[in-house]
Amino acid sequence: MDINKLSRKEINNIINNKSLRVGLCKNSHKWFFNIYFGHYITHETADFHHKMFLLTENEDIPVLGIVAFRGCAKSTIFTMSFPMWSIIGKQNKKFIVLLGETQRQARQHLINIRKELECNELLRSDLGPFKEIEDEWGSYSLVIPKYNARITAASMEQTIRGMRHNQYRPDLIICDDIENLNNVRTKEGRDKVYNWITGEVIPAGDLSTRIIFIGNLLHEDSLLMRIKDKIKNDELDGKFYEIPLIDENNKITWSGKYPDMKSIEKEKKKIGNKIAWEREYMLRIVSDFGKVVHLDWIHYYENFPSHKDFLFTITGIDLAISQNVSADYTAMVSANVYIENNELLICILPNPINEKLSFPETVERSKLLSKSLGSGYPTELVIESVGYQPALIQELQDKGFPAEGFPVKGQDKRARLALTTHMIKSGRILFPKNGAEQLIQQLVGFGVEKHDDLADAFAIVVLQSLKKGDEYLYELIAFLA
Repeated sequence: MDINKLSRKEINNIINNKSLRVGLCKNSHKWFFNIYFGHYITHETADFHHKMFLLTENEDIPVLGIVAFRGCAKSTIFTMSFPMWSIIGKQNKKFIVLLGETQRQARQHLINIRKELECNELLRSDLGPFKEIEDEWGSYSLVIPKYNARITAASMEQTIRGMRHNQYRPDLIICDDIENLNNVRTKEGRDKVYNWITGEVIPAGDLSTRIIFIGNLLHEDSLLMRIKDKIKNDELDGKFYEIPLIDENNKITWSGKYPDMKSIEKEKKKIGNKIAWEREYMLRIVSDFGKVVHLDWIHYYENFPSHKDFLFTITGIDLAISQNVSADYTAMVSANVYIENNELLICILPNPINEKLSFPETVERSKLLSKSLGSGYPTELVIESVGYQPALIQELQDKGFPAEGFPVKGQDKRARLALTTHMIKSGRILFPKNGAEQLIQQLVGFGVEKHDDLADAFAIVVLQSLKKGDEYLYELIAFLA
């Protein structure tokens, strides 16, 4: 029975027939929503709404990621309607956990459900009674005795591992907007969210537990982007969907609410913030103002360019001798340098070093790296020449390694990195497909990320490569002349 082809009178007849109503609602989340939450439908629904209902019903999807534009009803469907349907419907869920970034945000979802259970007479008669409790985990829950079920609100502020409702562990976990622009700014913040999900949330469930993530893409390395990449690479069993207001074919995805581009422009002016519009409605990760390197500038290689003329291998080193917890890391970034059409091509090598090393450890690691890259013959090492760094240069030179200093000439790290951007953007610097993720994070997040050691070592190796390459080209041109 297709609800979209029924008249309002036919739908009302179904609503008033309890046995038919309950039977339809148990088998269809879409019917459940239209019968109990019809007052939320103020515009003609879109195809993606139908898709959302089907996704909630599909228990063969253990992990589901949904990124959709603001105001598309994703939270209404996934955090209010779906938890109730999963209890009263054929899925027969017993313990649903709604997760938010804070307890206040998480509990707001519970308040929305409680309001419907209190004020929605039809829903209350079919689903109620219920009671609200504060449980031993410091969480708030709605308990529905009729179905022996519980809906609990929790947050990153508390542990959820070990939560149970009677004999049931959480069998449905819904994470809604657990990231924000502040906690994705740094790698430490992004790792904190990811570690909470993998260390607290996933272990809280059981073999058949479904986990749903709802939100927006706030950073290239955010939780949702990590989940998207893992699903794409078959490292995680699940599905990931993105629903922008205007799709890749320039088609409005919800014409019932936004019938034409004039209505889109009106909404855009209401927002009044281009970055917010791109992020919240178009689902584009917009680079923050002041970024030195943008993610879409990064070019990759899969194999070394054997058809190019190889010049040399070189390593840039940014030192941090202290091993204190708050200290920077010693970073070593290496590259192969080629020439193509009288222009340099720099291929960054995978797996750069980024560790807390003592002075003796730094000496030994530098020697090992230099020889391993040259298959037993030492390759060039370039070390930032400030403070105590000349001691490392002298130590390496005394042992026969081609080490030299890199004078900073009064330039700060940001200025040095900025000098490399024309090469990055033009594709004259290539990064490996795998093994440079942390380096790229530091480049794109420079000025925000807590550590920038890899970015500084990168700038050293690139600028020194340009200097050596220019000398080579000058000599080549002079020879040919």
